[in-house]
Amino acid sequence: MTIELTLLAWTLVLALIQVMLPALLRNRETGMGYNAGPRDEAGPPVGKLTGRMRRAQSNLFETLPVFAAAVLIAHVAGRDNALTVWGAWLYLVARVVYVPLYAAGVPYLRSLVWLISMAGIVLILIPII
Repeated sequence: MTIELTLLAWTLVLALIQVMLPALLRNRETGMGYNAGPRDEAGPPVGKLTGRMRRAQSNLFETLPVFAAAVLIAHVAGRDNALTVWGAWLYLVARVVYVPLYAAGVPYLRSLVWLISMAGIVLILIPII
């Protein structure tokens, strides 16, 4: 398995973690009874940290399909090289760093880290376009 595919797999692990984080935080806010039920009522307001983790998760899910497709196309086309390896590393590391920055509410630096993750995708795309 290529490094890029391995990094894609680790990015999927990160995605699962980012699914669980807001769910666990929301469970702490509402209690098990509410979350286990049908949630027909709105429930208590979403807390600051829960909201941030939901938005970080949504942000990952906006870019993850593009990252995954780029990695898979590079692999299938036999175009994986040093650029695609660097791109995959940049994307995953930036996405990992992004989560605590978003949780802490850090502006600007968080946006810079997001741009770095986008640069990672661009590096993967260069050999395949």
